[in-house]
Amino acid sequence: MSVQSYFLSQFNTAPTFSAIAPGRLEFIGNHLDYNGGPVLGSAIDRYVTVAISPRDDNRVVLVSEAQSERVEATLDGIVPLKGAASWGNYPLGMFSVMRDAGLRATHGFNLAVANDLPIGAGLSSSAAIELASGYALSALYGFPVDRKSIAILGRAAENTFVGMPCGILDQGCSSFGKAGALVLIDCTKNEFSTRPMPVGTHFWVFNTQKKHALIDSFYATRNKECMESAAILKSANPALANLSVATEAEVEAAADALGPVRHKRALHVVRETARVLDTLEALVAGDTARVGKNLTASHESSRTLFENSCEELDFLVGLVTALPGVFGARLSGGGFGGAVMALTDGTFTAAAADRLAAAYAAKFGKPPAIFHTRTGDGAALLKN
Repeated sequence: MSVQSYFLSQFNTAPTFSAIAPGRLEFIGNHLDYNGGPVLGSAIDRYVTVAISPRDDNRVVLVSEAQSERVEATLDGIVPLKGAASWGNYPLGMFSVMRDAGLRATHGFNLAVANDLPIGAGLSSSAAIELASGYALSALYGFPVDRKSIAILGRAAENTFVGMPCGILDQGCSSFGKAGALVLIDCTKNEFSTRPMPVGTHFWVFNTQKKHALIDSFYATRNKECMESAAILKSANPALANLSVATEAEVEAAADALGPVRHKRALHVVRETARVLDTLEALVAGDTARVGKNLTASHESSRTLFENSCEELDFLVGLVTALPGVFGARLSGGGFGGAVMALTDGTFTAAAADRLAAAYAAKFGKPPAIFHTRTGDGAALLKN
């Protein structure tokens, strides 16, 4: 069902505006965004769509095809929600930060969400809802935004309203995505650019169907460990801007001060930063095999040093990287569940993916959700 049809079924009227935003794959740069590092990702051709219309009172009503809980609030009662209604924090958070940035709202709104993007699969459905909602709210209230400002607002909603201490990778990829391209983000400067995808390559995504609830997981703990590591290293080198620009020698020299856990987290960050930079060089050189090796090495670092993988993700990476036509594979996103991304050539087939699914089901009791996806264009307002 289109978002316009769904909106009509829920509110008995057609929407005034609608907007779309893609999910994303984290290509490489795991947990580097909030550490100020360079990250590579892409928008994919799976989307969240949002439709909106004004109300003649001060109420806000949110509905979603994927959620059973209808969310209702008032303009003067926009606060974070818990439980089944917490999905509404993403559009409500965008409204809250946009109002803080100068949006003037004299009336409420009805908003409906539809999507073909799996929720909780490491593809950042949350950022997609934020950005699609942001464009719809921008149109409804006449509040101008552009690709950069909507990404920054989306991150602010996630950090300050939802309560997730994430960086800007998800929102940046969803906003600046382009079909046939990877998105490069300098997370210190909030600078966004694109790089061509390796010629002839494909994305295969294997969703473990083990949903990661990052707010309730170890994500915030990893963020804290990294911030503490950066502070310890900065005490020895006051010029250090953030953890991603530290050297491995600096990390090793501070090993005792860091302690074993923070030492591992810091090593992951500095080595992952080096892998991103090497991947950029490999992309320019057309060395897709080298790109793939970096992807798999990134997963191994997430498994052993950052410890944000899980048995299901490790099993999938081990299986898929042993198959013909696969350049490399890694967890994509925050980890602790979610999805594995494999970079393949055109010889990798659905039949191979099905064999992998059967092996996974034999071990874990149910098959992974598998889909073949391409890069996609970024978030935008739609023509109704």
